[in-house]
Amino acid sequence: MILRRLYDDELAQASYLLGCEATHEAIVVDPNLNLQMYLDAAASEGLTITHVTETHIHADFVSGARALAAATGATLLLSGAGGPDWRYVVGPQDAILLHDGDSITIGGIRLDVLHTPGHTPEHLSFLVTDTAVSAQPVGLLSGDFIFVGDVGRPDLLERAVHVAGTMEASAHQLFASLRRVKPLPDHLQLWPGHGAGSACGKALGAMPQSTLGYERLTNAALREPDEAAFVRDILSAQPEPPRYFARMKRVNRDGIPAAAAGAATRQLTAGQVDDAIAHGALVVDTRSSAAFLAGFVPGALCVPKSKAFTSYFGSVAPEEAPVVLLVAHPADLAPLVHRLHLIGFDRVTGWAVAADVLDARRHAGRPVPRLGAADLPEVRRRLATHRPPLLLDVRSAGERVSGAIPGAVGVALGDLAAWADRQPREGPVIVQCQTGTRAVIGASVLAARGFVDITPMTGGYDAWTAAGLPVLTPPSP
Repeated sequence: MILRRLYDDELAQASYLLGCEATHEAIVVDPNLNLQMYLDAAASEGLTITHVTETHIHADFVSGARALAAATGATLLLSGAGGPDWRYVVGPQDAILLHDGDSITIGGIRLDVLHTPGHTPEHLSFLVTDTAVSAQPVGLLSGDFIFVGDVGRPDLLERAVHVAGTMEASAHQLFASLRRVKPLPDHLQLWPGHGAGSACGKALGAMPQSTLGYERLTNAALREPDEAAFVRDILSAQPEPPRYFARMKRVNRDGIPAAAAGAATRQLTAGQVDDAIAHGALVVDTRSSAAFLAGFVPGALCVPKSKAFTSYFGSVAPEEAPVVLLVAHPADLAPLVHRLHLIGFDRVTGWAVAADVLDARRHAGRPVPRLGAADLPEVRRRLATHRPPLLLDVRSAGERVSGAIPGAVGVALGDLAAWADRQPREGPVIVQCQTGTRAVIGASVLAARGFVDITPMTGGYDAWTAAGLPVLTPPSP
């Protein structure tokens, strides 16, 4: 058996190519829209992709399963589970529907289908046996069911897609699914669908794979024998899902075709950037936080080009707005457009080099606002004044469970725009996160909504605790 793990660092997402050395057939599990990655991997191993499948309807990226099957002529296999309220929208000519107990044969490789609901109602896992070597299974493609050090969160259908009343029932289903794998052997390798940094769980480990036996020793979710305690713990302190998750769920469930990757965008002048903002476009400045603070286009949001770009962008971006990207260098454009394509933002209608736009504004006598950051001593000084500023903590609720700066008001980054629209604009605000990056993003969200006295805090909560200052923690349940 040939096994290739194909990992996207920014999405923290793993796909798998499994091939039979004897027949040169291959199956791809959980592909994203970067189709060439799978075609190249198969070609390098001398394999032909004959089957494509996925473990569930993904929330954090646009699935490439249907597109890869169409591009290769492979058989598409999708979960037929989930019930009437949440399942794939496919016709009999589109895909073969899989159910618990089915098997997929790829040469000498057998994938036995296990229905493992909990993260989502339709979730499947694939028990892999290399029959040329042994009748014993070698691994489990666990998708978002079991991760290294964690399990899939059961609250997304309710919190992201707003299917009311599913969160607690899904947690009970997840507990039952974990009990179902109890008879499987300790040696079984686990090949999960995500790694550290994914929002599909609370505390995913950084190791690329594990074994079921090791997770039984170290994974708190697998060690918890009491169902009520499991449900309580798994539903507590889950991070807020990024705003785009709801749309991804619908896109992947319904099979809405993605636009062509790298769709043409036009270079804009400074005046055209202003016009785009005036007409409702989302203008995103992708330079570093420091560069944004030193001068920015009024109304633009700061989302720095980084490993976390897609996650932060998806947290603050309105669902349907056209996007204009301000970049540090023209070479940044194509990779950023590609990243947005993978999470379903295909309306990148324009771009400009940020420095050129800012220079044009200055030359025309138009404002180029700046934001001054405050370090820990300055924040403490301002909080101790007679009329202290509002300290706004834009970390997730799950992060704030571990501790918060006394007096801080918690509003997760993804909820900040809606919160800001209900607030007065005049008072001073200090924006704080864990280390400082999200504080600048949050400050840009407030500035775009007319707040006039905003200061991002450098160092954030980490700087506060490193100085040994007191924190507030919620009482134990």
